[in-house]
Parts: sequence; C-alpha cells; structure tokens
Amino acid sequence: MRLYVIGGEGQIARSLREAAAADEDIVFGYSARAEVDLLDPSSIEKELTKFRPDLVVNPAAYTAVDKAESEPDQAFAINRDGARAVAAAAANQGAPIIHLSTDYVFDGEKVGAYVESDAVNPRSVYGRSKLEGERSVAKANERHIVLRTSWVYAPYGNNFVKTMLRLAAERDRLRVVDDQVGCPTYAPDLAAAILAIARRTTNSGWKADFAGVTHIAGPDTMTWCGFAREIINAAAPRGGRSVPVDPMLTLEYPTPAVRPANSCLSTARLQAVFDIRLPRMRSSLEVCLDRLLRR
Repeated sequence: MRLYVIGGEGQIARSLREAAAADEDIVFGYSARAEVDLLDPSSIEKELTKFRPDLVVNPAAYTAVDKAESEPDQAFAINRDGARAVAAAAANQGAPIIHLSTDYVFDGEKVGAYVESDAVNPRSVYGRSKLEGERSVAKANERHIVLRTSWVYAPYGNNFVKTMLRLAAERDRLRVVDDQVGCPTYAPDLAAAILAIARRTTNSGWKADFAGVTHIAGPDTMTWCGFAREIINAAAPRGGRSVPVDPMLTLEYPTPAVRPANSCLSTARLQAVFDIRLPRMRSSLEVCLDRLLRR
C-alpha cells in the first residue's frame, strides 16, 4: 500500500510515520512544508503525481484555536481551501482521501455523545473553518472518509498531557476546567486505526459505506479536570511530581474562542463500518507517560 500523508510534524502525522515504519507492507510518503504548501494547490498536485499514492491522509490544519479568532482568513485558507486542494489532488490520482476533522464542528450543547448525523453548529472560527473543510473535501473527492476526533495527545507536540506535566513540575497546585467533557484520544492509537482503515479500503476495494463522516475518539469520557488528575496520578509512579488538582469553571478561564462544553463523540459507526475500537484511556496514557518520563 502506497500511503501519502500531508504534513510530517503534527501529532497525528508523526504517529503515522512511526506506525508505518514498523509495517513492511506500507510504502510511506509525507510532505514537509518546503515540499507541499496547502496554500499552493500546484505543489500538492506535483507531490502526489510524483508519489502515486493508493490513499492520501490529511491531518494537516490550522489548529491555533484562539488565534484563529483574529486570523479567520488564514484559518479558512488552510482548513477549507487547503483541504479542498488535497482532496482534489488525491481524486486526480484516483486515490481516496482520509481527512481529519474535529469535535469543534458542534456547539457542545447536546446531552450525551454526538453521532455523525447530529446537527453541526460551530461556535468558533476554527470550528467553522474545519466544517467548511469537511464539506469541501466531500465535494472534491467522492471517495472521502472524514474522521472527526477530539482531545488528541501524544508523546510529542503541544498537548494537554505535556502541559499538565510541565505545570505540575512548576506549581504546588493546579486548577483545571471541570465543566467541559470529552474523550481523550492517544495519537498513536488514532494512527493505528487510520492505517487499519487504509488497509481495508485498499485491500477490499472501495465501498459506498466507507464514505462520509466517521467519529473516532477514545472510549472514556471525562472532564479536563478529571483527565488532569488521571495524568498526575499515573505520572507519580514514573517520577512525575504529584500535586493537587482543583476544579474550576470555564467562566473563570476566558479564552477568545468558545470551546464546546460537550465534546463526546459516539464511535458506534467506527465499530459498525470498520470494526475498530480504540484502547481505554488509562492503558494509552500509561504508554504515553512511559515515553515522556522514562526517556
């Protein structure tokens, strides 16, 4: 399987590189910014023509959620127009596209986990730009799989786990938002699932059921405060500093962009269509902390 990934340094892109390196059946290609510019469709077309992929994965995005409020043009140029260009270039190669999206397409007001058919209503520039990206991808490439995920963390990049470890080392007490709920998702688990989906689409041939939006996230639901406590508790036996974690309200920590109060995603479709279930949070978190704290 010839797999091409847009981007190379993000949490998901790096996880895909690691996973693909361990699989002899995958010929893996990825783009650095010098090679592929999401604002330059011709550069995307050139790279994909040279590589000749069986499938393209696009996790690249403008992800500065708060900064997007003051840079909407840049956010939409990358998350909508860039996504469209990647999907169209893949279609020109006869390749399906797996495109990564976000829980931020929802307003977070639902009680219970969101399913793919729930009404979208993004409350931030970032969320609106990602939703437009989903729609652009669907129009540009009939063979598209849009994977919405949430609360991604990894042993690298900028993420909540690394932030909590850093703050615990610096402070005697932490205060973390306790009225936002979501599903922590370990990027290497996500990468393994993406590769499984890619194998299925290339080995069995494309099926109409594959197309559209599929939610993919960790199976455990918790608040940011609850996740912080899990991180601190699991880090302590590995040499991390143990400090109390106190709850706080979102209103006490105002940000330019509005976050969904509920980011829980149902993965019933993921299981039904692709027969994939991500591992439980604690086992994945422990693997992540082993890499971060026992280097």
